[in-house]
Amino acid sequence: MKNRPRYKRSTPEPVHQENPMPVVLPHVVIVVVEDGRMTVTVDGALYEPEPFAPPWRREDFARVLDQLTEQHRSPVRVEVREADGTVFTDIITPGKRRRPRPDSEPVPQPPPPRAMPELVTLTGDGFVPGEDVAIAVVIAHGDAAPDGTMRGLLTTEQAESSPTRDVILLGRVSGTLTIGHPQ
Repeated sequence: MKNRPRYKRSTPEPVHQENPMPVVLPHVVIVVVEDGRMTVTVDGALYEPEPFAPPWRREDFARVLDQLTEQHRSPVRVEVREADGTVFTDIITPGKRRRPRPDSEPVPQPPPPRAMPELVTLTGDGFVPGEDVAIAVVIAHGDAAPDGTMRGLLTTEQAESSPTRDVILLGRVSGTLTIGHPQ
């Protein structure tokens, strides 16, 4: 009699997954038209942006897929149909979620104190009383005073965002143009 290795039969233990994969993946179809707008359907039902939000655009592609994988908590099958007739298909999986350990709950941090912005003054004249005067790089609009003068306020940070430090006041009715440097 020869010594044979003995094998113990065992039944595999069931694998418990936190988020078991569904038998059928949600089917997401994204149709992109020539101007970049997208329509999105999930299992044939239209998936739209929040109320009052602009329509989906190509730039929203990643955000839409993140939302869908988060909502379904499972991978999704994505089919993208481009305006030129090309079709792409892929399986997108949800990102990993990190759960804080119970013994190490994050302590909320107070927001940093906000410093009061330092303001600079812009002046110009020759404007029509009450006209809308553009301040360019257009970050604000102001109204001309009854005597036709304009006084605009910018934060130092806004004024310094221009490498030339040039600021333009443009009367939208009179066409008056004042170019200067803030004080």
